[in-house]
Amino acid sequence: MTYRLVYTDSYLRRAKKFLRRHPQILGQYEKTLQLLELNPYHPSLRLHSLGGKLSGLSSVSINMSYRIMLELMIQANDIILIDIGNHDKVY
Repeated sequence: MTYRLVYTDSYLRRAKKFLRRHPQILGQYEKTLQLLELNPYHPSLRLHSLGGKLSGLSSVSINMSYRIMLELMIQANDIILIDIGNHDKVY
C-alpha cells in the first residue's frame, strides 16, 4: 500500500525556505518523503504522535536534528505535511 503526500501551501513555503538554509540535507529530505509514501511506519522515520497543543499530529525525523510535522490520516491513506524544521522550531 502506498500513501499520498498532501503538500499544503504553507508547508511548501516553509520547506522551500528551510531547504534554502539547509541545502546539505536535500538528499535526506527526499529520502524521508519517499519512505513516507511507501511506509510511514518505517523504523528509520521514528514516527511518533505529539501531545499537548500538538495533539492529533505526528512527527518523523529527517535526521537527528530536523523533523517534519504531519497529520497522518490512515483511513484515507493521506499524509498531510504541516511543518518542517529543527526540534525546537517544530515543537
